[in-house]
Amino acid sequence: MTVVATTAEQMEHLEMQREKRRVALNSVYAAAFITIGKILVGATTHSLGILSEAAHSGLDFLAAIITFLSVRVSDRPADADHQYGHGKVENFSAFLETGLLLLTCIWIVYEAVKRLAFKEVHVQPTIWAFIVMFASMAIDVWRSRRLRRIADKYQSQALEADALHFGTDVWSSAVVILGLALAWIGEKRAIPMLEKADPVAALVVAAVVVHVSWRLARQTIDALLDAAPAGARASILSRVSAVAGVVEVDRVRIRRAGNQYFADLEVGISPRATFQRSEEIAGDVRRAVHQALPGADVVVRSVPRSGGEENIFDRIRSVASRNNFNIHDVSVQDLQGAIHVELHLELDEQLTLVQAHEVVTELESKIREEVPEVSSILTHIESEPSTIETADAIIRNTQLEKELRAIVKGFPEVLDVHDFVFKRVRGHLYLSCHCTMSDDLPLSKVHYISTAIEIRFKQKEPKLFKVLIHTEPETDNRR
Repeated sequence: MTVVATTAEQMEHLEMQREKRRVALNSVYAAAFITIGKILVGATTHSLGILSEAAHSGLDFLAAIITFLSVRVSDRPADADHQYGHGKVENFSAFLETGLLLLTCIWIVYEAVKRLAFKEVHVQPTIWAFIVMFASMAIDVWRSRRLRRIADKYQSQALEADALHFGTDVWSSAVVILGLALAWIGEKRAIPMLEKADPVAALVVAAVVVHVSWRLARQTIDALLDAAPAGARASILSRVSAVAGVVEVDRVRIRRAGNQYFADLEVGISPRATFQRSEEIAGDVRRAVHQALPGADVVVRSVPRSGGEENIFDRIRSVASRNNFNIHDVSVQDLQGAIHVELHLELDEQLTLVQAHEVVTELESKIREEVPEVSSILTHIESEPSTIETADAIIRNTQLEKELRAIVKGFPEVLDVHDFVFKRVRGHLYLSCHCTMSDDLPLSKVHYISTAIEIRFKQKEPKLFKVLIHTEPETDNRR
């Protein structure tokens, strides 16, 4: 039996799909009902206001179908051909709605001008005309609120467009009702000017539609052209710049696809930051971006940048690190105003001397290029083991250990020496031991003492091939 585990995120996505599709489908049914009703009463009353509203609702019906289909497509996950998902379908759907609304306006204005200036049409308001228009307003209020709630909940631009349309339909319907009422009064009281209220109401409807269309057009075009949301970039820059470890923010790019934002950032961090620290900083940057754009898909690229506080040692190590070189024991001397650098470079033990020398020449050239105050560089080449060594045996040598302990007693800084281990590796004698020193002893002094002890050990026993001295603080032995 196979059990399929559904994560909370998947459940949330499925619920989003159901809610968006349900409200979009309800909008299609409502638009169909309203359009049919307005066409019937508009044809019987000859009211341009109602007919313009019928045309408006007819296009809303078509737009609702487009919205429903776009919502079904936009929720599909990203694939090989649509790596940012299918969210742009919603933006394109909203753009189509804008075009349809503008076409409606052109027809309404044309017909209204013709009735006002060239053609007289007698409007016959009926009780059914008022019933249909009031019913239309009630339905538009209901579906506008539902669409707005779901659009805000899931940041759906297509549903937001529908909500905006149907919200303004309430006011345009009210204008038509007012036009019908004035036309009816004009007919009953024989006031010719009032009989022109219907085409005037139609022009008001057209003006409302143009206003709504312009607002929607700006939003959809911005989304299709990947315009960053107003103030989002400045907010991200401010938040990311405050993240600990970020030296500078080189690039911030934002795009939107449907209800999903994508942010691409390049941040400068210290050249000496480890891979682990670099990832920690990138995680903090993502969280900072999410404060400005919740739920955004964030990609962070970190690049080494000098923050101005690095000394010459940091800059030399930075050059080596960026070029994948492992250096240590960096020494810098001021020789009568000329800066001289000495360093140890570890290279693969399989390289030949000529190959290693070419690598050294390359590194020294890069250091001089990026740290121009350096006058001369001397590099000591060390072989970096690339194979696991097999220890033949651990040797007990009590006499040698006693002699080495006597040597350590000549260094008063060493409080204790213990854990002597002798090994034979590939025919060579290896030694390791632990030396305890004072907690507050400077590291430079600790290194000097351990190096001096190593030299004395090898002088005492020339067969020692490698000596490793592990230094530890006094408090560590008290635990």
